[in-house]
Amino acid sequence: MFQRIFFLLASATLLFACNRPVARFTHSGPAMAPAAIQFSNQSEKAERYEWHFGDGNTSTEAAPTHEYKASGFYTVELKAIQGKKTKTAKMELNVKPPNKCLVEIETEYGNMLVELFDSTPKHQENFVKLTEQKYFDSLLFHRVINGFMIQGGDPDSKRAKPGQSLGAGGPNYTVQAEFADTLIHLKGALAAARQGDQVNPQKRSSGSQFYIVHGRSVNNQTLDQLESQKRKRYSTAQRQAYLESGGAPFLDWEYTVFGRVIKGLEVIDEIAAVQTDSRDRPAKDVRMKIRLIK
Repeated sequence: MFQRIFFLLASATLLFACNRPVARFTHSGPAMAPAAIQFSNQSEKAERYEWHFGDGNTSTEAAPTHEYKASGFYTVELKAIQGKKTKTAKMELNVKPPNKCLVEIETEYGNMLVELFDSTPKHQENFVKLTEQKYFDSLLFHRVINGFMIQGGDPDSKRAKPGQSLGAGGPNYTVQAEFADTLIHLKGALAAARQGDQVNPQKRSSGSQFYIVHGRSVNNQTLDQLESQKRKRYSTAQRQAYLESGGAPFLDWEYTVFGRVIKGLEVIDEIAAVQTDSRDRPAKDVRMKIRLIK
């Protein structure tokens, strides 16, 4: 009798253990910020999952992809749940800093990941400084011209009233021009706005106002004409880039290009298509938030 009872208890214990969920996972993807990490769920006997990514974000997907916006050490936790039973697996994830100077421009139309060029150090340093000061946060893209560019960075735009004229504000300093034959106005180029040559013959840049090129299609005839006018030469690669991507080549070597959108070009299209007034200001405010990826 005792043996039978023992057998039944052992069987029940074994059955209970066999029904418990097992939590297990691995991950793949670039571990360099901004890092989109794909998690592979290898759990067993679970009906639902809870992920905690270590940066304040969570998911209930079985096998999510999560983007880490900043470098650092993160403890990733997966809970495999079956009824009232829960098993947890944890893993340490090391996301390294980017090897380029990157910022992300957030808008209601999506986000743009932007590289700031090392070859324009004065502009890079200034833009990073203002970004870390949160100078750009809540400012408007106050000037939008479809087929040309989207412009922002005027501090007066933060609390601007509807219809208010914008484009004259700044941090009360300018930045020395930094031209390079390799930096041109392809679609997605980030460049500094400035005052005209009549009052600014050195072509110094605004301390804060910038634009991102939307642009139009470009042909070889246009580039030939610009080469003749500006006594400059486009490389074969630059010509091909213009033919494929379009841009605003008439601005080349007139305004400092100091970065480029490397992810989120479609966001430029969305913003460039908004309705604007007679001063090219969007009828509905398009606000930005910029942060440094580090």
